[in-house]
Amino acid sequence: MAAQVFNTMPFSLLYHKYMIPVSNEVTSMVLSYVEEKTNGRPLDMALDVGCGTGRYTLPLAPHFKKVLGIDICDSQINVAKRYNTANNVSYMVASAERLPVENNSVDLVSSGLAAHFFTIDKFVNESVRVLKTNGCLAAHGYHPSSEIEYRDLSHGLNTVMSEMWDTLCQQAYTTGLSEAADHMLNQYHTIYETIDLKDKKWIKDIPVKYQMSISEIFGFARSLCTCQILLEKNEKEAKQLLAQTDKSVPFGLLTLLPATLHRPGKR
Repeated sequence: MAAQVFNTMPFSLLYHKYMIPVSNEVTSMVLSYVEEKTNGRPLDMALDVGCGTGRYTLPLAPHFKKVLGIDICDSQINVAKRYNTANNVSYMVASAERLPVENNSVDLVSSGLAAHFFTIDKFVNESVRVLKTNGCLAAHGYHPSSEIEYRDLSHGLNTVMSEMWDTLCQQAYTTGLSEAADHMLNQYHTIYETIDLKDKKWIKDIPVKYQMSISEIFGFARSLCTCQILLEKNEKEAKQLLAQTDKSVPFGLLTLLPATLHRPGKR
């Protein structure tokens, strides 16, 4: 169901415009871990798996000679190519369970806001296959909750956002996305436990702040695949949810708590 939503051009454009960017904190943690494990050697290649429209791929570009973003959805890749601003970044349609690169050729396999959709054991096996010795696998997401800071209106606004998250999480459990929702809610801990690597870390509760306007918060809600699924299944309920959120959330500071970073190294 999620793949069908992501593989439409209108949603891909919406997703590219409004989905939250990767935080500098998470990117810095990933890169620091890679540099630590590779002993400062030149970094040749990063592979961004489930790259979507490339919002999490491009920040890797300054740190690697080559970056390849892959996604199973044609429309996501088409948008990524349209907005590609880096000469050393390329994109292609491919599966997380069958990575299109040679053995021992990648310094970093990265996956942002995507691993909860993968068949994890196959993805990990493929990652181990393509990683160089001491290469790194990093998967990160965010917990489906938020806090808004806006003068003396914070409490009321957070109540509205909490209701929105609750509705969308319930939607996930009724549309075949329960496993993905569980991964998000437990901060990828189940995924972490599945990764059979000796040298690994699970980091949680990373506070990240984004300054967002009303339209950006409204757009962010619509860029969630569960919201799009709700629109298709029950358009009236979805529009009521979005209208309530849009009406109640003024310009403010949206803090997503917590983001989750997983940085296991290769054996």
